[in-house]
Amino acid sequence: MFPLIRVPLLGGILFVGMGINNGILYDYRDAPLIALALVLLFVALSLAIYWAFVRFVENRPVSELSMAGMGGEFGLGLLLGFGLYSACILILYLLGYYRIEGLNPWTIVLPIVPMAISSAFMEELIYRGVLFRITEEYLGSWIALIATSAFFGARHLGNPEATVIGAVFIAIEAGVLLAAAYILTRRLWLAIGLHMSWNFTQAAIFSGTISGVEMPPGLAKAVIEGPDLMTGGKFGIEASIIAFLLCAAMGINLLRMAARRGRFVRPVWGRSD
Repeated sequence: MFPLIRVPLLGGILFVGMGINNGILYDYRDAPLIALALVLLFVALSLAIYWAFVRFVENRPVSELSMAGMGGEFGLGLLLGFGLYSACILILYLLGYYRIEGLNPWTIVLPIVPMAISSAFMEELIYRGVLFRITEEYLGSWIALIATSAFFGARHLGNPEATVIGAVFIAIEAGVLLAAAYILTRRLWLAIGLHMSWNFTQAAIFSGTISGVEMPPGLAKAVIEGPDLMTGGKFGIEASIIAFLLCAAMGINLLRMAARRGRFVRPVWGRSD
């Protein structure tokens, strides 16, 4: 039960699963339906491993994967992810930094579906389900929020075209936003839906780069031209000031809602019981 044992043990197993999923996405990049089937299989296996660890090792109900409210929270996450990224594109379009020169056939989005599912489920299980949750148990919500968001941002420094400002932006716009989604609901579904929808909308619809990783073309034959601070440059819109402001504002709003509902956890030294 010691956190420095639970985090690397459960997190390490899931990290291996994420590596397998990434290998599947690469090996079957030209066979998206096979990739989708295999990704769904490994996601289901990862959920089962997580559930079994919490239920039988931590010896408690797996409330963060509770089916109660799953549909509504997952659906809301999908809407939020789509809305936030679409708002970024709309602002860039109005500023003249983004334009669409045509459309590709809808089937072009198929290879991006397994990627969006894999990244959302695996990263949220690892970063929010394991790292944030277990850190929060001992250090409280605020320290866990700061520490895990910084770690989430720093991890992206290893991505292609990574910059320090891009990592800082992701730490706040994504790390804080996704952790806030978990704090508010005390379940992972809102964060998973938001994460999945953001990645899918970014790559499959608007043909954007995801954290420096070039993706196959999406529906829009898009051209993005403008200052890196506004467009994110080669790293993608996640490194833009527009995404930073919109997502940070949403994250702060979710944190305020969580505070009003009493969802924050105090550190062990600040508890009376």
